[in-house]
Amino acid sequence: MKMQSSLFDSLIRHADPLIAQTLDRALAEKDVTVQEAVELFSANGIDFHLVTMVADELRKRRVGDTVTYVVNRNINFTNVCIKQCGFCAFSRDFREEEGYFLPIEEIVRRAKEARSLGATEVCVQAGLPPDMDGSTYENICKAIKKEIGDMHIHGFSPEEVLYGATRSNVSIQEYLQRLRDAGVNSLPGTAAEILNQSLRDKISPGRISVKKWIEVIKTAHRIGIPSTSTMMFGHLETPEDRARHIETIRDIQKETGGFTEFVPLNFIHSEAPMFKEKLHDGIKSGSDGRDVILTHAVSRIMLNNYINNIQTSWVKEGANMSQLLLTCGANDFGGTLINESISTAAGAGHGQLIRPGEIRRLVREIGRIPAQRTTGYKIIKTFNSDNEEDMLDKVEDTSQFGSYQELIKLDRYRYKNSRRN
Repeated sequence: MKMQSSLFDSLIRHADPLIAQTLDRALAEKDVTVQEAVELFSANGIDFHLVTMVADELRKRRVGDTVTYVVNRNINFTNVCIKQCGFCAFSRDFREEEGYFLPIEEIVRRAKEARSLGATEVCVQAGLPPDMDGSTYENICKAIKKEIGDMHIHGFSPEEVLYGATRSNVSIQEYLQRLRDAGVNSLPGTAAEILNQSLRDKISPGRISVKKWIEVIKTAHRIGIPSTSTMMFGHLETPEDRARHIETIRDIQKETGGFTEFVPLNFIHSEAPMFKEKLHDGIKSGSDGRDVILTHAVSRIMLNNYINNIQTSWVKEGANMSQLLLTCGANDFGGTLINESISTAAGAGHGQLIRPGEIRRLVREIGRIPAQRTTGYKIIKTFNSDNEEDMLDKVEDTSQFGSYQELIKLDRYRYKNSRRN
């Protein structure tokens, strides 16, 4: 099946033959191989535009012209972590003064405040504090569900699941079943970075292995817990590393069908330890605009037959680039977030909150249709008017939500641990 466009047919005759052949296969809805994807990552000039045109065409066929978003709040309840990943500027050692740990009542208060502003999801993730009680994650979920039974808990990365299982001395499956019973509705598919073990050993030594990440995700899907999927790019990886990562996500989806979306995440370098301290030769300061566009487009082309939703990260890329990415294969704008701490700590400068009305404005500007969704991509409301407002749109003073920089200075949430002198 080919795009019905005389312009496209004219341009394709001037394209690199290998790229033209790959794009033709993609339009015929055949799987693109790793090596074919690597060629797409090299696209320039007319080839570049053809890749984005095909990605956009596939997006339109798969999900139409609706651009979705979720009203949610991030609750990163502690920044204390036993791991020292080279890309993470959020975490603190348990001995540092800037370590914090939110008590359960504050986590619940934030969730209830989010609900009062129209949120349907709280995303609960954090560092890995030493000596953590294995039931901590379960207790957080039970407390949230007790107060707001229908709030979707999008909680705990594969890294956290593995840590919780280890602290509880149970299998990954048993621990996931406990989380499910406590109220976890879906997992963030973070902690993936690049699913290449030798590369992970450089940028995050000691972090969850590729094998264990896949085990957690497949097990979650098998027992009925869906998840997102992500890829962090723009640091040390090659185009082949990216293509193989996406292929791994595709293979898992073929087996389990449990991924709801794929989210390419550009490396934020300015405060990342491995960049600031020049720990690795050839480390990049994130990807440039061309590379970001191609990464989203290739993601759509490789995953389109299996994963409907490609999400753009406004936190990483900003509003205007996110707008552009919606014309290059992406169809989802992500969440309002309210409190974004991890990218902000790494140096992202696009804020910690985006209002639903702003998302809708950006979507309409490119001729698309905005719609609020659930975490599982059920449409809650499609917006056809320019003057509709949500509760979150009406909040005048967003300083009430606090910020990461304020949080790490508050004595009342200071992390306390028996190891700390």
